[in-house]
Amino acid sequence: MNIEEIAEFCLSKDGAAESFPFGDSTLVVKVGGKIFALINLNSNFWINLKCDPERAIELRESNSVITPGYHMNKKHWNTIQLDGSLSDKLLRELIDHSYALVYQSLSAQLKLTVPLKSLK
Repeated sequence: MNIEEIAEFCLSKDGAAESFPFGDSTLVVKVGGKIFALINLNSNFWINLKCDPERAIELRESNSVITPGYHMNKKHWNTIQLDGSLSDKLLRELIDHSYALVYQSLSAQLKLTVPLKSLK
């Protein structure tokens, strides 16, 4: 997946909204007002995704392009270098996982405004 396809996949999630609060080189994608993806649009493409802490450690140990979250809580966030070495399938799965974690943390009232069809 190229950077445009990754951004499009993130934005295809139900209730996903984009913004650029950190400048025009970092696309922030939220659901219910909470971040689930930050995408660096500069030439050294990367994405920050929320992750279950135990799974985050496993991913970091088995993939050299996955490191603790840059400028994020290192326990709950991973940074993934988008150099093409990670499979599209795994990248989509990690985006889905991040979205699901953030969605599940939303209040019951906010969940009513975001349909469940994107969650797996």
